[in-house]
Amino acid sequence: MHFTVSDLVLDIVQNAAEAQSRVVTVILEESDTQFRFIVQDDGKGMTAEELQRALDPFHTDGIKHPHRKVGLGLPFLVQTAEQCGGGWDITSKKGQGTKVTAWFSLEHVDTPPLGDIPGLIRMILLLPGPQELVVQRTLNRARRQASYEVRKTELQDVLGDLEEAGSQVLLDQYLHSLEEEE
Repeated sequence: MHFTVSDLVLDIVQNAAEAQSRVVTVILEESDTQFRFIVQDDGKGMTAEELQRALDPFHTDGIKHPHRKVGLGLPFLVQTAEQCGGGWDITSKKGQGTKVTAWFSLEHVDTPPLGDIPGLIRMILLLPGPQELVVQRTLNRARRQASYEVRKTELQDVLGDLEEAGSQVLLDQYLHSLEEEE
C-alpha cells in the first residue's frame, strides 16, 4: 500500500531500475503548492499496447511477480494524482525507455503526505540494476530553498559500498544536509 507520495515515486523508480536500464534519472521538484516528479529510463520501454495494459490494474505480465494477478504501480499513481488535483503523463518507446511524470497539488485535502524525501533518495540510490542512478532535487518553498544532484557512481567513489551500515549513515546525513541548505 502507498501511504505517501514518496512510496509512489519509489515504486515507479523500482520499475525503471528493473527495466534493463543503464541509466535512470529521477527529478523531484517541490514548491509551496505542488510536488512533481519525473522518472526517465533508457530501458526496454513499452509499445502503446503494453502501456495501455500497464495502466490496467487487473493486468500483470506474470513475469516480474509470477504469483500476482494484478499490477497496481501505475494505476495507483494515476488514481492518486488525479484524485488530489494533480496529473500524470507517460511516454514510452519499445527498446528506448520510458518517462513517467506526475504532479500533486500540495493544497488538496486528499494529497497524501510527501514522506521523507532524503530517505526516498537514499532508497533510490540503493536500488540494484542500472549502472547509474541520478537524482535531481529542487526545493523552492517560502522558507527553504535547495537544489542539488546526486549520482550513485560518485557516491560509491566517495563512500564505497552504499549498502554498508556506515555508508548509509553518512549518506543519510549528507542528504539531510542538502535539504537544509538555503
